[in-house]
Amino acid sequence: MKHLTISLFLLLFGGLQIALSQKAAAPVELFDTDKVQSINITFKQANWSYYLDSLRFNGDGLLAALVEVNGQKFENAGVRYRGFKSFAPGTPRNPLHVVLDMKDKTQTYQGYHVLKLSNTLRDPSMLREVLGYEIARTYMPAPKANFAKVTINGKMYGLLANIESVNEEQFLNRYFESTGNAFFKVNQDADKAPTGCKNNLYGSLEYDAAVTCYENNFDKISEHGTKELMELARILNQETGKIETILNVDRTLWMLAFNNAIVNLSSYTGQHSVNYYLYQDNNGRFTPIVWDLNLAFGSFKNIGSGSDLKLKALQELDPLLQFDNPTKPLISQLLGDANYNKIYRSHMRTIVQDWFISGKFETRAKELQKLIRNDVNADPNKYYTIEEFDVSLDKTIGRKSKIPGLLELMTRRTSYLKSHPDLAIFPPDILNVEVEKRKSLSNQKMMHFHITAKVDKYPRRVELFYRLDGKGSFSQVTMLDDGKNDDGTANNNVFGVTIVPQNGEESIEYYIQAENPGLVSYSPANYMWEKHKSTLEALNK
Repeated sequence: MKHLTISLFLLLFGGLQIALSQKAAAPVELFDTDKVQSINITFKQANWSYYLDSLRFNGDGLLAALVEVNGQKFENAGVRYRGFKSFAPGTPRNPLHVVLDMKDKTQTYQGYHVLKLSNTLRDPSMLREVLGYEIARTYMPAPKANFAKVTINGKMYGLLANIESVNEEQFLNRYFESTGNAFFKVNQDADKAPTGCKNNLYGSLEYDAAVTCYENNFDKISEHGTKELMELARILNQETGKIETILNVDRTLWMLAFNNAIVNLSSYTGQHSVNYYLYQDNNGRFTPIVWDLNLAFGSFKNIGSGSDLKLKALQELDPLLQFDNPTKPLISQLLGDANYNKIYRSHMRTIVQDWFISGKFETRAKELQKLIRNDVNADPNKYYTIEEFDVSLDKTIGRKSKIPGLLELMTRRTSYLKSHPDLAIFPPDILNVEVEKRKSLSNQKMMHFHITAKVDKYPRRVELFYRLDGKGSFSQVTMLDDGKNDDGTANNNVFGVTIVPQNGEESIEYYIQAENPGLVSYSPANYMWEKHKSTLEALNK
């Protein structure tokens, strides 16, 4: 019995050790924002930086390397420098593009094939990309991002920002449930146009009649789609009333509101119309995807006219910047529509409320800086001193570049936007959203979805967006307060509508948009990612 007890103990202890070992060996989530990733790169060449410089100037070639990500090794991975303004030959801390499956297509880290590592140029806070993408993901498709400590041939290369590639299947499936549709990136080198094309368009989407003009202004990631891109530009400029057939207008308005709110001028909103992708969804509508935020929060200061803006002008950037600029048709054409203008201003107001008035931005910035401070201090190739990092939230850094402190910029900007007449109006309140249930003791089953909502603050129009059984795109129908839609008496601020399934559908998901003379609001407030839901089964219980 004694030997049996000891054996049983050893068996249980051994099992516990195995379980603990397996738990300890669980891979680190590649884009866990609150954990610094470990990436070690080993080249056979001692002068690897010379080879990477040469490859950067001669196409997209890759230098073979052994790459280790959080302890997982990848033989014969490929590495090259990346970046446009952030790359400079001979410098010790260029951004990196790492292809894990260069030779072996089965080599992935948690399904990811590529690592995009940013050197956080002109960002003494180190936060512009990681925190900027965190804000963007709240409202629209945007990549995940965190920090990675990178070594090359055993020596510390730097603390870099680790950005999810929007080309990855995981990103595209997460937001679009597809991977093979038309896909473009703005070409930042497109300053010399082919004969017959307009110059300096970049990704402005002004209309040009020739295919070569678009091939110059955009890098085509997909094998097809140029005709569709041309049609987007044509409709945007010539038949704006049809724009929702080829552009996801709401997501575009979120991007424009985001760029303006956080003073991201190295974007469509600033001097050049750059740093975004376009992906066409399964419904044939293009969606813009923000990219390259390392110069956000006022690090890039030019709006395309005059010299670079000073700090006060950045803090008081016009929320309707480029409104009357015909060379920015995504802004001038969309915001020229009164309804889209209201939605845009409402989106900006939401971003300011959620992140800046609430104090969430300041809290999150301090959390992330605390997370990375030791690694920043240990980085031999950092652009700024640890003393500059420590004051980068509250003070402008640099005599020439003059990078605003994040809080220095956004605290004053928040006050400015909060009191700005275009944003200070109160949007409607959407309350008491309900779906009618079967009455108690009734034998009559509910065969439809009767939805009501109370809407205050002078609602002018209330719209329901819905789809049945989770299929297809959302349909739109007006909710009425006329006493004829089971909404009680007329003009009591209760709006109603009935959705009758036509093909045996059993469930509905929906959100509500309410408009008053000044702004719009939504229920759920986070309608981009969450919807109200109901089923006939639940209504009949």
